Amino acid sequence: MVAARWNGKTIAQSDKTIVVEGNHYFPPDSVDASLFEDSKTHTTCPWKGVASYKTIVVDGARNADAAWYYPEPKSAAVNIKGYFAFWRGVEVA
Repeated sequence: MVAARWNGKTIAQSDKTIVVEGNHYFPPDSVDASLFEDSKTHTTCPWKGVASYKTIVVDGARNADAAWYYPEPKSAAVNIKGYFAFWRGVEVA
């Protein structure tokens, strides 16, 4: 079981993550979406496509753009469509 934690809170937990480029991507049903705020940030990966971001909010503390996902990935990354990965101090283990 792999878990993502930030600020003392478990954000996601799953035994079905997909590892891509060293990042664990968590299935959408394994994340606590109540801890997410929408972000206007987007980045582009040449082979995965356009990533969208979420800000994590735990007990009033905000971690801007700390979660990302590919809502409409390119064909090479279709297996992670809608899956979430984390950075910016989010512990994944």
